[in-house]
Amino acid sequence: MSLLLVGINHTTASIALREKVAFPPDMVADALRSLAGLHLVEEAVIVSTCNRTEVYLSVNGNRLSDDVGKSDATATGNGSEALLGNDRQDQHHNTPEHRNRLLVDQREIVVQWLGRYHQLPVSDLQECIYFYGDDEVVRHLMEVSCGLDSMILGEPQILGQIKSAYAVSQKLAVVSAGLGRVFEETFSIAKEVRTDTAIGENPVSVAYAAVTLAERIFSNLASLSVLLIGAGRTIELVARHLIDKGVTRIVVANRTLDNALEMAARFNAQGTLLSDIPEQLVKADVVVSSTNSQLPLLGKGAVERALKQRRYKPMLLVDLAVPRDIEQEVSQLADAYLYSIDDISGVIEDSQKSREEAASQAKSIIERGVEAYRKRVLSLGAVDTVRAFREKANAIRELELAKAQRALEKGEGADKVLENLARALTNKLIHSPSVQMRQASSEGSLEMVQLVQKLYELDQAQSADQETEE
Repeated sequence: MSLLLVGINHTTASIALREKVAFPPDMVADALRSLAGLHLVEEAVIVSTCNRTEVYLSVNGNRLSDDVGKSDATATGNGSEALLGNDRQDQHHNTPEHRNRLLVDQREIVVQWLGRYHQLPVSDLQECIYFYGDDEVVRHLMEVSCGLDSMILGEPQILGQIKSAYAVSQKLAVVSAGLGRVFEETFSIAKEVRTDTAIGENPVSVAYAAVTLAERIFSNLASLSVLLIGAGRTIELVARHLIDKGVTRIVVANRTLDNALEMAARFNAQGTLLSDIPEQLVKADVVVSSTNSQLPLLGKGAVERALKQRRYKPMLLVDLAVPRDIEQEVSQLADAYLYSIDDISGVIEDSQKSREEAASQAKSIIERGVEAYRKRVLSLGAVDTVRAFREKANAIRELELAKAQRALEKGEGADKVLENLARALTNKLIHSPSVQMRQASSEGSLEMVQLVQKLYELDQAQSADQETEE
């Protein structure tokens, strides 16, 4: 099993592309089943947030050829067919070059799947996509979970989003011990980072940045009317920060009225439906939106009509959704100030400075976590080898014991039978190591000889003999 990560994020791709590659909650299950249909994929988790879309996989290179056929059949003209076809001719050659080619092929197959699934040309993804393998996957996941790879350093929401993504894969049985071990180790490290560093101190989040932006634009935030679109965790945080700033006039609009009313009740606000947005927009000085809608909820025409009724009193619109909830054309209106999630990154730079030292401490914890994971995986490999070694030794013992019992039944002397048993056991147990050591030594490779000396503690035995002679 190998680990593979294919992803894009806010540092490599624009919001326009990120919204095209996003997996809303109602799409994730189908996408995971589609991924699991690739023969090289053993396990899969999809993390899709406003700032990133990342596909975490455990893959089996021995199953590559079937997926190569699928990729060839749907190639998008980027030269991958020749690349993948050549590898089919070499796939039985376990050379470093071949292994590198397999890695390239695995990446190519997943990128082509991503393009096909979202009906995007692969060429649109190639310049902004990144890849990690094995230990780098573990390190990256830990950094993301701790908020070190976020637009807002140390933001806490991402850990919950990753846990939710992992839970979906568990429910669909597309993740098991291999990739599951990576995520469980990550959650443990993230908890340690939050507990032992100051990475989570000071209120820094996308929601906080949105409220801070409003505070900078309007001199008296408490006197404003605010329309919140959505009823998820981000909007809840926005509402909480608004209340802390003294805002009292808040309307929560949502597709489901019960959810809107429930959130509104917690903040002494008003709940309403999305269909009521045009009416509420006329009263809103600030609009903050964060939903999972695949289509814009607020267009230029609706905002233009609201501004006219407001006698062109300025309106701040903050769109925290990916895909975006508010049409980009709204920014063309003279009295509408539209900010996307990418636009507000500068708002929180000052708040992030206090977290930089904590981030350095977090990276040290993460490095220990990666090393612990590596040792654990290596030890699991040794368990299989030790089990096979023990089974082979037990098979030899049973065989020689049966021979000894037959010899006793024939009347042979016990002393002779025991001597033959001991000799046979010794010869058979040391035969393979002896042959391999002689061959390695004749080839000038002393590593195996040194390894056997360490395994059987021969250096210690020789030292003990020398001490006895002295």
